[in-house]
Amino acid sequence: MRATEYLIPTLREIPAEAEVVSHRLLMKAGFIRKAASGIYTLLPLGHRVLLKITRIIREEMDCQGGQEILLPIIQPAELWLESGRWEVYGPELFRLKDRHGRDFCLGPTHEEIITELVRGDVRSYKQLPQLLYQIQNKYRDERRPRFGLLRGREFVMKDLYSFDRDEDGLETSYQKMIVAYNRVFSRCGVEFRLVEADSGPIGGNVSHEFMVLAGSGEALILYCPNGDCGYAANVEKAESRVVEPENKDESRALELVKTPDKRTVEDVTAFLGVGPERIVKTLLYETERGLYAALIRGDRELNEVKLQNLIGAVHLEMAGPETVERVTGAPVGFTGPVGLEGVDLVVDEEVAFMVNCITGANRADAHYQYVNPGRDFPIERVADVRLVREGDPCPHCNRPLVAARGIEVGQVFKLGTKYSEAMGLTYLDEQGQERLVVMGCYGIGVTRTMAAAVEQNHDEQGIIWPAALAPFTVVVVPVNVRDEIQAALAETAYATLREGGLDVLLDDRAERPGVKFKDADLVGYPLRVTVGKTAGDGLVELRVRRTGETRLVSVGELVESVRAFL
Repeated sequence: MRATEYLIPTLREIPAEAEVVSHRLLMKAGFIRKAASGIYTLLPLGHRVLLKITRIIREEMDCQGGQEILLPIIQPAELWLESGRWEVYGPELFRLKDRHGRDFCLGPTHEEIITELVRGDVRSYKQLPQLLYQIQNKYRDERRPRFGLLRGREFVMKDLYSFDRDEDGLETSYQKMIVAYNRVFSRCGVEFRLVEADSGPIGGNVSHEFMVLAGSGEALILYCPNGDCGYAANVEKAESRVVEPENKDESRALELVKTPDKRTVEDVTAFLGVGPERIVKTLLYETERGLYAALIRGDRELNEVKLQNLIGAVHLEMAGPETVERVTGAPVGFTGPVGLEGVDLVVDEEVAFMVNCITGANRADAHYQYVNPGRDFPIERVADVRLVREGDPCPHCNRPLVAARGIEVGQVFKLGTKYSEAMGLTYLDEQGQERLVVMGCYGIGVTRTMAAAVEQNHDEQGIIWPAALAPFTVVVVPVNVRDEIQAALAETAYATLREGGLDVLLDDRAERPGVKFKDADLVGYPLRVTVGKTAGDGLVELRVRRTGETRLVSVGELVESVRAFL
């Protein structure tokens, strides 16, 4: 391919809307253009990267027995109503009506429609297992689309669905995908980590995410630095070990203290001269299942995902000031568990071990001190509902956990019978008995992987593509296209590389050398072949984008030298 015949609209100025590195560089280097908020056009360079990623994915999915299909993007509401997710999925679901007034949605995911497909064509145990996947556009009406391809409203995704006879079969399929995903992201040349994750609206009770480590990542992960342990989890799922204190203070009699206008943990600790670990925060939540109060230590934050999963609520919202005053008889800031009626208490594990703590008194300008769980309020429902933080002890080996930021590029789920039970997906076993199919689902964000690779691979000059993803592996740059010797050798080098099976672009533009070199670094071709003053000797300069290493080679050695660098 020749640059004069290719659309590579590089920009000299950074787009004002671009907040993160991948957004800025993909726009500036001519890979993407914005069509609307969270919706982007992939230009020729961007599309070539997309094809490189999808080829890797297809090879690894097929290697594990995956069969590629293509499901419709527009899905009938009836299927989502059947699964119970039409309302649960919330405002992120793009909903539309056809000319007859029938409800449809644009697929953010395809569990319903794939389940409907399989229940119509799979009836016997002899037809299981099945691994069916597709690569296509997905649609989610994000409240705040941002960061370019990292969080858009339209994006390309690979989703595979497994159908098995039982849990053992699901485990086999699940492990196949873990292996496949490890190979996909390794081949893509990104540094990643497998972490435990929350299943969210997809469902199921076991899930893992593949996180590309990057400072710009929206997700926070906690992991154990002990290589023999290997524990890692998204902060929404992360756990830490709780150790009961060996030497507890003697419990003291409950005491009411005046705390005029002291509403926050900071106010109360300063007023009473105690540390925040002595405080118990009582957080009131409204759900469709009633009111809940979550109790956590004053120096901790509540993990709302854990709380929501624990109580099985679809909707979870912190109670407003009016509700708080109606239920507790006190304004916000003075809620406590002692004497709190009509509310289910969820007590964090750390709180259950506390002695002589301080809580709100459910009356204005007052707190209780010397509160003891079990004596002064019930601890029947004790669970881990706190947000784990860096330095907390690993739940497996007790080493302090380390925090890092990551970009989720893939997630795998054990769905179990969530959809097959709701939608009647069954098969007949060897005895002719009808049984529920056991399912799993496995997604990779293809366009997100492209952006994540840039977040990890760049410098001040531009992108540094991993060789497997680069739009072109090599760019041939003649310093002066008007010099007949240079132009002829550039053409020879270009033809030689193409004949050697390499992905090569010839920058035949009549631009200054500095412009071409700058564009080559901006776009991020892994290797640059410069045809300049040594052209008369049949030599070209081979430069590695990542390291800046250069070497003079003859055109006859070029293919071998490029392969050696790669």
